[in-house]
This record gives sequence, structure tokens and C-alpha cells, in this order.
Amino acid sequence: MTSDETRGTAHGTAPVPLSVLDLVTVGAGHTATEALRTSVELAKLAESRGFHRYWVAEHHSMPGVASSSPAVILAHLAAHTDRIRLGSGGVMLPNHAPLVIAEQFGTLEALAPNRVDLGLGRAPGTDGATAAALRRSTQLNEGADDFPEQLAELTRFLDDDFPDGHPYRRIHAVPGPVQSTSPGGVQSPHRPPVWLLGSSGFSARLAATLGLPFAFAHHFSAQNTIPALDLYRESFRPSEILAEPYALIGVSALATDDEKEARRQVLAAALNMVRLRTGRPGLVPSPEEAEAYEFSPMEREFITSWNANVVHGTADEVRAGLDDLQKRTGADELMITSHAHSGALRLRSYELIADAYGLPTA
Repeated sequence: MTSDETRGTAHGTAPVPLSVLDLVTVGAGHTATEALRTSVELAKLAESRGFHRYWVAEHHSMPGVASSSPAVILAHLAAHTDRIRLGSGGVMLPNHAPLVIAEQFGTLEALAPNRVDLGLGRAPGTDGATAAALRRSTQLNEGADDFPEQLAELTRFLDDDFPDGHPYRRIHAVPGPVQSTSPGGVQSPHRPPVWLLGSSGFSARLAATLGLPFAFAHHFSAQNTIPALDLYRESFRPSEILAEPYALIGVSALATDDEKEARRQVLAAALNMVRLRTGRPGLVPSPEEAEAYEFSPMEREFITSWNANVVHGTADEVRAGLDDLQKRTGADELMITSHAHSGALRLRSYELIADAYGLPTA
């Protein structure tokens, strides 16, 4: 990967490239099938309107989030798009064997050459019990602590360059570079670029040390955004991959035709988060359910704090909020995630944002 492959192009009046983060949210009264169909339509919309990349997040045991298998979803999206970059935002590395991830994303790279990003995180993307079931281990901290070693192993599999004497020297991730060195091999040596994801300073420092691009989860860790980005930039070491730091931030944003409707949808999404944080995950509630819900004072305080970092309102209001956020953080790219009860409203949000910035229409 080169810097040119990492950096997108800002279109229209957008200050930086705009991208999409999809959690494949499922609203009450809707099905996972409907949510996944929305994802296909959204990926097509994002491609046609000039969004740079489309990432899918890994979450588990959450009824309202149908993105437990990013690689499967990305393969489906690859079949319905032609140009937009597709990737994981991210795959939670401690949940999987590095060889399995290398094989999955090698397959994706073969399906969509030069369009696949491999974003990696070290959190479980779920609760402790589910993480234990995924990893078949109760030593959950071990996975996070071993993240740098797991990352190094995964990179070796992606590059097919374990040194002589290593126990994995004769093991190859296929599809992958080994096919180009086999007799008659014509496999492209290109492999998916690795991004590190984070919500604190750990991954920021590691990404900087390795000279990798960095994605920060501003949408759920806003208080850490600027410190983490500062740490990444200050600690960055140029590499063969990047000559200078490149950081995107995930931001929750919802644009609607009516400002009141934006507030209703954001309240429903916040109620969903309240339930998740208190061990009661469920489908994304409807605005009507959220309006009828009796919030406790503590829940009200949480919602006020949470929604303070959700850019929402009319298209012009959202554009202004995104512009301000980019100026404050210096982010090289904004990756937008829109949460609404219905898929139609999610699609409309991205359409309105694209119109507000004058993004291309074909």
C-alpha cells in the first residue's frame, strides 16, 4: 500500500473525503434481511455519490446490530459495487485466529481487487461472556494484551514472509502472495492494507510506531479524540506504507428533512444505547417508543451527554457540524455512521449529506 492508496479525494465542498461506517442496524418491527438489503442500497448510494470507503463493524450478541460477520457482508457488497473501497471497521483481532482473517480478507481482495481495507481493533465488540464464547477462553485480557503480537502474526500471513525456522514458515494464507511464487503463478502480490482502530491512546501509539493509518472511534469516545490524534501524529514514524500520518474519525451524524424528526430519531438511538449499556440490548426502538419511555434522571443525563456528540438536524446543520468537527480535530477523513429506526431514513440521511456538500450524482 502507498500513501496514495490510503488517501481519498474530497468531492464537492467537503473539507476532506467522506466515508460510511455501517453497523447494519435492525429496528423494532424490521428484520435482519431488511437491514442487509438497506446496506446494499446504501453501498450503492455511497459509491454513486463519491463517498470514499464503506466499512462494516464487527459486533456480537446485539439484536439491533446485524454485523457479526463483516467478511460475509463485505463479500455481498463487493458483488453489488464496482469502485468504492470496502473494509472492516473493524475486525476484532483477539476474537479470531490471524490465519483465518488473512484467508478471509485474501478472499475479499480476490473478489474486489485493490478495493479492500482491513481495519483491526482489539476490543471484543461485545460483552465479556460473549467474548469468552467467541475465543473459547476466559482469559479475555490476554487477547488485548497480546494484540501487537497477533498483529505481527497476521501481517506475516498477509505478506507470506515468515522467516526461515519459524513454525509457520510453510503455512500460507490462500488466496495470497504465495500463489504468485508458485509455478505458473499469476496471483497479484497486492494485499489488503491494514488500519488500526481505537478509542484510546493504545492503538494510536501502535499505529504511529508502525507507520499505519489510524481510525478513531469519535462516535463513542469523543472525549479521547483530540488526545489520541495528537499522540498518533506526534509519535508517527514514516514507513513504506505511509510517509506521514493519516487519521480518520468515525462520527455519528443524522440528517433529516425535518429538524424535529432528527431529534426523535436520535432519542430512539440513544435509548437503544441506554439499554445496551445497562445489559439490556435489543432492537433499535421506534421514536414513538422512545417518546413514551420514562427515563430516569441518570438515563437523562447519559442521553444528554451521548447526544452532544451526535451531529443531527437538517442537512445544512449537519454539514456545519461536520465542518466544525473536522476543523477541531484536523481529521484527514470523516467516516459517518447514521443511526435511525428505519433503513429508509438512514439512506435519506446520507443522500441529504451528499447533497449538502454537492457531491457527484453519478
